[in-house]
Amino acid sequence: MKKTYNIEVDCANCALLMENAAKKTEGVQNAVVNFMTQKMIVDFPDGADEKTIMKNVLRACKKVEPDCEIEL
Repeated sequence: MKKTYNIEVDCANCALLMENAAKKTEGVQNAVVNFMTQKMIVDFPDGADEKTIMKNVLRACKKVEPDCEIEL
């Protein structure tokens, strides 16, 4: 299942770092961050707890880009 989230990221390089961090998060099958549209598309396995996974994604993204925001 794919869900789209609004994000705030300052540059394309930061968006790439966030994308890589999200992809490494447990429970994320795939993630794509688009700097131009300020969107993150996350692919979850069926039956996954999206809220918990996205909290972990946000935590991982803040490690690489402390001022990033993801609208959960």
